[in-house]
Amino acid sequence: MAVTTLAEIRNSKRLIVKVGSALLVEQGAARREWLASLVGELANLRAAGTQILIVSSGAIALGAAKLGLAKGGRASLADAQAAASVGQVALARLWAEALGTHDLLAAQMLVTLGDLEDRRRYLNAAATLERLVEAGAVPVINENDSVATEEIRFGDNDRLAARVAQAAGADTVLLLSDVDGLYDRDPAEAGAKMLAKVEGVTPEIIAMATSTSSSGMGSGGMLSKLQAARIAERAGITLAIINGTYDAPITRALDSGTGTIFLPQGDESARKAWLSGRLAPAGVLTVDAGCTKALADGASLLAAGLTEVEGNFHRGDLVAIHGAKGERLGQGLVEYDAAECRAILGLREDEQAAKLDYAPRAAVVHRDHMVRA
Repeated sequence: MAVTTLAEIRNSKRLIVKVGSALLVEQGAARREWLASLVGELANLRAAGTQILIVSSGAIALGAAKLGLAKGGRASLADAQAAASVGQVALARLWAEALGTHDLLAAQMLVTLGDLEDRRRYLNAAATLERLVEAGAVPVINENDSVATEEIRFGDNDRLAARVAQAAGADTVLLLSDVDGLYDRDPAEAGAKMLAKVEGVTPEIIAMATSTSSSGMGSGGMLSKLQAARIAERAGITLAIINGTYDAPITRALDSGTGTIFLPQGDESARKAWLSGRLAPAGVLTVDAGCTKALADGASLLAAGLTEVEGNFHRGDLVAIHGAKGERLGQGLVEYDAAECRAILGLREDEQAAKLDYAPRAAVVHRDHMVRA
């Protein structure tokens, strides 16, 4: 049964808890007392039957302090990668020691965007997480910033947490933030109201996001949390945002009901949930009004409806699908490479063979390999 209130998070079977840099690190040093209070809560949840996985930032902040790097290690990509290399050692030790005080075994897992974008690697990651949890370990997951580039990375651990939740088969994601939840405007503005429950991350909800952060240390913000909620809700996963700045923040939020909970909006198949959560399309297919309507009715994308092809992709790559006005309609796995798509753009099936020199496939993007926006 899906978690629908903050209090019910205690009943989660498998819970992802995301901890950001600003909560874990202050002026280059770990906030050990705060971490001890959080780990105490996680140990209690674990003892009550909830399996715990942690997505933790903090490697760059910890490593930058040890290396004496400017701007918290974010002055350049090279600085961030070097800081992460040093900081991951410190971060793993920090969590291992904190969990160890409750006789919990920490396991470190570093992932890149490609690990969760590529289907085979995604399944490998899922199998590793499953085995760790079955064996009684508490996985501590972070993006592998020592090798990630600006172009190919998650960029924030909010979306990583939602993708890990998919891979791990979790039912709930808990994002610890520096505000109580999602407000209808910047929480610093007079009259700002917090939303207790969100049923669907709509464009109106996205418009409420603010990138304001009290620390400036992390790479996320409210927008990244809403993007994470959108990934989670389509996979049938509940996501909640609570204020993590207090001692024992989970108990405070759950007891008082202070936070924002995003309810699941679907329960897509595992493959479609993976597709909807992918973040790096290799190209864009633009379609006409007729195709837009057909896609909304559940049809496949046919070459006759194509009006524009962007990118240099190959068959099997992920592509975004846009309408005539640039609106995002969905994404899916393309059946042709980019050159072939351009060759058959706008053509009916009986016209495509002459261009391709072989019998055309059933669709450019088949509905079974497509998710709608």
